[in-house]
Amino acid sequence: MSIIKAVLGPILRLMFRPRVEGAENIPGDGPVILAGNHLTFIDSMVLPIVCNRPVYFIGKDEYVTGKGLKGRLMAWFFTGVGMIPVDRDGANGGVAALMTGRRVLEEQKVFGIYPEGTRSPDGRLYRGRTGIARLTLMTGAPVVPFAMIGTDKLQPGGAGLPRPGRVTVRFGTPMEFSRYEGMDRDRYVLRAVTDSVMTEVMRLSGQEYVDMYATKAKAA
Repeated sequence: MSIIKAVLGPILRLMFRPRVEGAENIPGDGPVILAGNHLTFIDSMVLPIVCNRPVYFIGKDEYVTGKGLKGRLMAWFFTGVGMIPVDRDGANGGVAALMTGRRVLEEQKVFGIYPEGTRSPDGRLYRGRTGIARLTLMTGAPVVPFAMIGTDKLQPGGAGLPRPGRVTVRFGTPMEFSRYEGMDRDRYVLRAVTDSVMTEVMRLSGQEYVDMYATKAKAA
């Protein structure tokens, strides 16, 4: 990852000119969950270049299974920036994603996650899924909320090549939930923890909140 970050980092910084606020809130060691909003595809390109520590996150396995030169280049890029491929569409996709995140955190690394589960269809912030709560309660890792601001203006709809421009990444103060230790199967606790994280993401991003899953909004 360090080689690819060194090669691509300067190019991506020049292209997106990220303004970073609150980076000092990311602990310098130990397991950390970075949880934020998801506006467009390039969010996962911007996040690793603004963090001093390597960030690992889950992505669709189709990104690394393509054929030919294009497929190999995509696999090289995505694995290089910290993506861990998981078949999220399979019957056990949710469990596989959760266990992957747990393994990363147990290895004392930084795990990035978008609690909405998918990109926002309209720029608003949608209801978070409770996997984020289960991860922090299972591992004891603190949650650092973050907000991507402006990435959707550079890549509207999440498709096509992004255009150059300035984005802002804003990190909040770490959140810890040790008071709920051992309660990672209590659905009311999971919802309360998830909602508290999403409230912080909303405060950082300034987005309008919609109490609905983004996948349901996309299907409507």
